[in-house]
Amino acid sequence: MTIPSSHSGVDIDWSKFAYTQYATNVEYLCNAVMIFETLHRMGSKADRLLLYPNKYSLDKSLGTVESRLLVKARDEFNVTLKAVRVQHENMAAYSGPNWADSYTKLLAFSQTQYDRLLVLDSDATILQPLDFLFLLPSAPAIMPRAWWLPYPFLSSHFMLIEPSDREFWRVQKAMESARVGYYDMEIMNKLYGRTCRVLPHEKFALLTGELRAKNHGGWLGAGEGKRTGKGMGLGWDVERVVSEARVVHFSDSPLPKPWLASEEQIEKFRPECMGGVGWEEDCREREVWVGFYDDFKRRRKNVCAM
Repeated sequence: MTIPSSHSGVDIDWSKFAYTQYATNVEYLCNAVMIFETLHRMGSKADRLLLYPNKYSLDKSLGTVESRLLVKARDEFNVTLKAVRVQHENMAAYSGPNWADSYTKLLAFSQTQYDRLLVLDSDATILQPLDFLFLLPSAPAIMPRAWWLPYPFLSSHFMLIEPSDREFWRVQKAMESARVGYYDMEIMNKLYGRTCRVLPHEKFALLTGELRAKNHGGWLGAGEGKRTGKGMGLGWDVERVVSEARVVHFSDSPLPKPWLASEEQIEKFRPECMGGVGWEEDCREREVWVGFYDDFKRRRKNVCAM
């Protein structure tokens, strides 16, 4: 797929496009507000839409964390707030608020006031601007490949979609007929897996866990995938990988997500240094990985006071 490099000189009605977040609990609400803060800081032109539980109140006088964060998103980062009923999968193999409530993300297909939505999971950090994606050729859904899985699969953590009554009806039917352990990613692959246009994973599907891997065959798509040093060809080079990435997703199982992980856990699971030139160790993966976690925790404190 050809990705437009810029949108300068093009007359665009940005009100037809929106970055979309969903939150089903206060932790992910904070993450969503952090994403919107980044978009605001980067000067993104598209609208910003947050789907949040209809049980939350916007009344700041209540003094709840939820109301404080919602009002902050609306007033400081120009976010449009949309109260929705959380879509909970009662038969989910894991019934926690993250996986079991992930169907809520698919309500984005019902937001037909927009021509196109970029739906991002909030346990991530945006590294570079993304507005140009809204200018890709029309398609019901465009996603990166889940390159870390052993079979062809598309990842729903980053989706460019076109809301419509027809597509939302299809999504609803798929949710109603879903079996145990069937989450948003499985539904998106069932509906669009054979026809979906694919975004390059190098730019839109970098996982923090890949920085801990000793072999990068899945990422590189061919060969052994062993790390190369600077100037040693087009194998794995963390500096090049990070410079190309537009977004990084926090996924380091069994390490908890960054707002839950303790300093001891982060130290335990951080990438190992490798043998470098001579006696010098190569710790580039560790430095980048720790930097992602430090940056997330710093912004979480500054943006959410959490």
